[in-house]
Amino acid sequence: MNYYGALFWIVAALGSAAFASYALYRLFRRRELSRIDALPFPAEYETILASTPHFPKLAEEDRQEMRRRILRFIHTKDFVGIGTRIDDEMRVLIAFYASLLLIRKNAPLPYPHLSTILIYPDSVVIEQNRNDGGVVTSEEVAIDGQSADGTVIITWDAARAEALEMGDYNLILHEFAHEIDFMNGEIDGVPPMAQEHYLAWIDVFDREFETLEALVRDHSQLGKYELFGADAALDEAEFFAVATERFFGAAEDFKEDFGELYERLRTFYGIDAAELFSQSDSAPIR
Repeated sequence: MNYYGALFWIVAALGSAAFASYALYRLFRRRELSRIDALPFPAEYETILASTPHFPKLAEEDRQEMRRRILRFIHTKDFVGIGTRIDDEMRVLIAFYASLLLIRKNAPLPYPHLSTILIYPDSVVIEQNRNDGGVVTSEEVAIDGQSADGTVIITWDAARAEALEMGDYNLILHEFAHEIDFMNGEIDGVPPMAQEHYLAWIDVFDREFETLEALVRDHSQLGKYELFGADAALDEAEFFAVATERFFGAAEDFKEDFGELYERLRTFYGIDAAELFSQSDSAPIR
């Protein structure tokens, strides 16, 4: 057998082995998810969900789907406490809001590239590099959350308070919006979406981000852009994560002041948040 013939058979064998490994992985994943789906949904979890402002407003069909996704999330991610003990409330609230973002997405395995949730009791100080005109400096900054390298960091004092109140801020939604943003390989404020929605997304998001960025840069009054705040002007990824928070927590104001931006998020998430999570009506939608 000549060199090229041998090379062909080596490549073919490697390809077959890779295919077999992938097939076994898919089989294992299906079996694992089936096992999780057969688990009963704990009554304690139901009590925790009832305390949120969002879960009771979902239709019963969506609540049932959320229960399934919450169990899948909890049983496929590692929750690690740093200076705090992991409890059911942490698992359920994080799993719920992470799953709420994907409720209209076909996502059998939630956040497949995410493996670990690190939970701190309060703000954590990290070392962060800054590049200012080619001069790189390092400084210590306090953060409430972060998403990178298959790990989400959550500080529980902020996350819990925001998860139990309908409002502008929700740290869990914010960090998992970053995770969704990165699903297409870049964290740039453009999450994965159908091609027919891409140009409209870029047109609206770029315009609104650039307006906010200019207002912040010029130290101008933000006006209606106070809804997002100056931190949302840091970059496009931060703007998307903040917009996601406001979409789910301040949807009526968002829709009134930023109709086009609201419509892009409504289309992407598949939820009319202003209708579904109206603060004027606390009764569940059936």
